[in-house]
Amino acid sequence: MINKKLAEKPLAQLLGQRIAQLRKSRQWTQAQLAERLQVEPETISRFERGASVPSLHTLESLASVLRVGIADLLAHSSTAPDDQAMRISAWLSELEPADRAFVTGIMQQLCERLRSPGG
Repeated sequence: MINKKLAEKPLAQLLGQRIAQLRKSRQWTQAQLAERLQVEPETISRFERGASVPSLHTLESLASVLRVGIADLLAHSSTAPDDQAMRISAWLSELEPADRAFVTGIMQQLCERLRSPGG
């Protein structure tokens, strides 16, 4: 089911919000992201405001610089378990096998603890 508020927002605005969210999570300014992409800071501002949409080439570069998949740039924050599992799977795929085992072990322990009474 699509959130009605999300459905009402144009894709350009959703993409812009996601770019801003990812940029801020890395504590980068628009100028720093622009430098990494080799574009003007105003370009980043236009993307984040939804005033313009990046080309496919620029979208690919953005995803690379922000270390996310292109789909992660276009996805909204769904709380559906399948959508969350896909995001977690994408994160895990970037890890070495031993690190994946470590993370999944911790996740399993957390889930078991939260499911238990008084968890």
